[in-house]
Formats: sequence, structure tokens, C-alpha cells
Amino acid sequence: MKYAEFQKQIKITRKSICKEFYKQNQDSIRIKKEETVIRNLEKIFNAALKISNAKGFQAMSMRDLSNEMGLSTGALYAYFSSKEDLLNKMQEHRHNIVMHIIDKYISPEKNAYQKLDMMIKVHLYLSEAMQPWFYFSYMETKNMSKSQREKTVAASFAIEKVITDIIKQGQEKRCFNKHDPDMSASIIKAMLQDWYLKRKKYATRNISVDDYAEFIKMVIMAFLNNP
Repeated sequence: MKYAEFQKQIKITRKSICKEFYKQNQDSIRIKKEETVIRNLEKIFNAALKISNAKGFQAMSMRDLSNEMGLSTGALYAYFSSKEDLLNKMQEHRHNIVMHIIDKYISPEKNAYQKLDMMIKVHLYLSEAMQPWFYFSYMETKNMSKSQREKTVAASFAIEKVITDIIKQGQEKRCFNKHDPDMSASIIKAMLQDWYLKRKKYATRNISVDDYAEFIKMVIMAFLNNP
């Protein structure tokens, strides 16, 4: 599977993200007209990502957000009770999307090699399709409350655990050699993160997400199969 095929299958757009967000959070959103909500959620998320990239989420106020998107501050509070509420829900929503799609693609695979191959591709392809969200999520974890930060860190470990479990399965079936599965998963996760955290570095070298996926897969599989 290549990135273009993945895009056609998943069809992740800002509108689809907002529509799913509304379905999951409609009880806390005071506006009930779905079309209006989705349109304004898209504006809110775009503005939050833009401002955060420019000066950081912590420095952003709800007034900054309302000015950027052209919506009154009062109207903004119909969607989120505070900027902390916005941050927490954006983090949670991104994680839910990622875990759902990863499970959808990995579960049908028969063996550990195929599962790990699919895990690498899907994580990279998702981070390519949702790069601003992935970057935002990584950079803004430090600005969350302690309890919310712990939840976000736990969510990150949940993805790492998927990789760990695949490696353990491969070791049990003797597909992979006996390297430390937790340490191996941690290193693999860091390699996957490098794609969206240092996107510009790869863009200047004309390296596509498919190029990166194939190279990372080659490195990882060579390591796991090395005595």
C-alpha cells in the first residue's frame, strides 16, 4: 500500500475530522445545527493550529482565537468552555482517530511481519495526512494540566504498546530475534515521530512519505532479524 491509495481509502479531510468530532462531543456543544457546527469547528481548529504554530498555544487567548476565525468570543464558548478544554479535546480526538485507523489496518494482518509493516505505513501516512495535528499534539502536551498531560502520555504509550506487542508476537513465532521489545518499540516510535517533527528536513531532500516508510521498514526489519 502506498500513500495515495491510503488517502483514497481513508479520505481524511478537515471536514471529516470535524464531523466525527461533533458526533463524539455534541452533548457539550450548545449549537445544534450540524452544518453550522462543522463549519465553525473547522475554523476553530484551523485558527488554533495557525496561532499555536506562530506563537504557541500557551500564549494564545480565546480572544486571539475569535479574532483569527471571525467568530465572537461568546460564540466560541458555545463550542469549548476554555482554551484548555479545546486543547484537551483536540488531543483526545487525534488519538482516537489514530488508534481506530491503526486497529482497522493491523487487525486483518496474519503475521507479525505484516502487522509491523502495516503499523509503520499507517502511522506515517496518518502523520502525513494530519501533520499539523500531530505536530501540535507533540508540542503542546507540556501546556496541559498534570492530569491531562498524564492521559496524553498514556495515549502515546498505547501506540508504543501496539508496536511492542507485535514484536513480542514475532519473537514468539521466531520471526524476530530476541531484542528488548520495549526498547525496540521506543526507538521505532521515535523514528516515526521524526517524520512529522522534522518534515521540512525531508521535504528539502525530496524524500516522500513512501520513501521514508520503505527506508524505515528496511532498517527496522534488518535490526529485528539481526542476532
